[in-house]
Amino acid sequence: MRPRRETERRKPNNATSSNTQQQQQPSWWSLRRGGGAGAGAGGFDIPKHQIFFRAILMAGQSRKWMILVATIWIQAFTGTNFDFSSYSSSLKSVLGISQVQLNYLATASDLGKVLGWSSGLALMYLPLWVVLFMSAFMGLIGYGMQWLVIRQIISLPYILIFLLCLLAGCSICWFNTVCFVLCIRNFPANQPLAISLTVSFNGVSAALYNLVADAIDSSSTSLFLFLNAVIPLVTSVAALIPILRQPTLDPLPPDGVRRDSLIFLILNIVAVLTGVYLLLFSSTSFDAATARLLLAGAIFLLIFPLCIPGIVYARSWVRRVIHSRIRFEGWGLVLVDVDDLELHKELLSRENSMNYGNGSVGHLLNNNERPPSTLSFRQKSGYHSTEGCCGAIVGKDQLVMLGEDHTARALVRRLDFWLYYFAYFCGGTIGLVYSNNLGQIAQSLGQSSKTSTLVTLYSSFSFFGRLLSAAPDYIRAKFYFARTGWLTIALLPTPVAFLLLASSGSSLALHTGTALIGLSSGFIFAAAVSITSELFGPNSVGVNHNILITNIPIGSLVYGFLAAIVYDSNVSSNLNILRTDSIVCMGRDCYFLTFVWWACISVLGLGSSVLLFLRTRHAYDHFEHNRSTQLF
Repeated sequence: MRPRRETERRKPNNATSSNTQQQQQPSWWSLRRGGGAGAGAGGFDIPKHQIFFRAILMAGQSRKWMILVATIWIQAFTGTNFDFSSYSSSLKSVLGISQVQLNYLATASDLGKVLGWSSGLALMYLPLWVVLFMSAFMGLIGYGMQWLVIRQIISLPYILIFLLCLLAGCSICWFNTVCFVLCIRNFPANQPLAISLTVSFNGVSAALYNLVADAIDSSSTSLFLFLNAVIPLVTSVAALIPILRQPTLDPLPPDGVRRDSLIFLILNIVAVLTGVYLLLFSSTSFDAATARLLLAGAIFLLIFPLCIPGIVYARSWVRRVIHSRIRFEGWGLVLVDVDDLELHKELLSRENSMNYGNGSVGHLLNNNERPPSTLSFRQKSGYHSTEGCCGAIVGKDQLVMLGEDHTARALVRRLDFWLYYFAYFCGGTIGLVYSNNLGQIAQSLGQSSKTSTLVTLYSSFSFFGRLLSAAPDYIRAKFYFARTGWLTIALLPTPVAFLLLASSGSSLALHTGTALIGLSSGFIFAAAVSITSELFGPNSVGVNHNILITNIPIGSLVYGFLAAIVYDSNVSSNLNILRTDSIVCMGRDCYFLTFVWWACISVLGLGSSVLLFLRTRHAYDHFEHNRSTQLF
């Protein structure tokens, strides 16, 4: 393109060359040539309506970034399930219930994810902003009524409290669906980056709510329920205008995709600064005046990304004036997006046509055959050397390509899905259940005063884990590794953390274990959407991902019930107990066996993820090989 540009510059009087240059040069070049002193003498006069059209396109590009910031706000203030430990002990005391019954309430909140399909159904018939406010009012009712109960303003039976927790959990799932749709609609070429960035902010909700609570009344644990009810509604109102002004975006050219990737890099840097700020200042209690100043700083960091639309305009002006020579090709931000997956399918189809005549990929898949190129690739990778039981599991019905869409029926018949399901069940879900029990864990170890600090620590490291899930996309040009391999690495800290918690009841072990579990589970939560899309198809990711996350309420029930049984059994055998409105277990024995069991279960999840990686590695490598061949 560059030699052609230089040739065309030498022929300014040629009308054909002028038209060609206007079409091939980016908009900033055409505008510069169309204005200025030399425009009438030998430059290119751009009609005013074209300049106006380009201005409209630029405004549309800026509005999509405002939508992204609004999505960040929604995610940052709607992760209300993460602060359950901050008020669970008070709720248990007011209701006079056992640990098992408290676990059922935590399960009810997670059970709302099973109803995630209802949000997609609502979006089929209702505008997106209506679904957003329906989510907000579900949370207002679910958490607001619980706040009235914990303040002893009203009294409700246990079954109604259970249903209120279910409604509150459903609101979180609806908020997440709205955010996913906003990211997919406005960033079709950079979906993984947009989703991982916005989902990451869901992890800082507990830290933000802790900061708000300190700024109002740090002694009131019931305040968290009031904030959970009101703040998401206020955030929805703040995000309404950008959502209503969604632009109609045309497909971006390659340079536009790279420009957006650079802006995502800047946003991730700002996100890291936000996470560090909250980790440093939200994990320590301050007086009300100091807490208000720190809260103002956190709000500023959340508003600061609104400068991104200004960066879009400023970058156009800078390139027009100083001819920046910075080339964005070096960033290598190449993602496994829908277009790449379609290209991969087309490449495999061509290979099959050459080798099998009119055979199609679908025909080969239905007959459990593999193209010769795939077989030779697997032999070069050493897959033929795997023997025994593991070899049979690894080699049976492997994925040939990434991005093949699976129906729900086909999904549940694939071994890869169940390995993935079990890895998530024994990894991310067990970390979420741990966070739900943080209040009782800290109380049993005599560290009730540090509950807020522990919740903030888990929340902050969950945030960092979610941000790290985007790292494979940034370093892909330098170092490529299958995303299922990154999933395996992310699961490693979980069994280590539980063994550390079982071996020591010290404050250091508690804080370190909490941080490791938050980091691991956060990565899994954020990476799961991209993995589901790559393994089982981007077009059916909504249905398939909702099937995947059914493991969360199941795990919440099973793991929480296990912890509650161990907890209550130690109440009867332990003389060192507190008797208030409900019985509280004290000592390391209250959760020792639970930590041991959770460590063993997480090791099983790690093994499942290793098998998944071995089964899918060749599909990822084959895709990357074909992509690199096309690009270079």
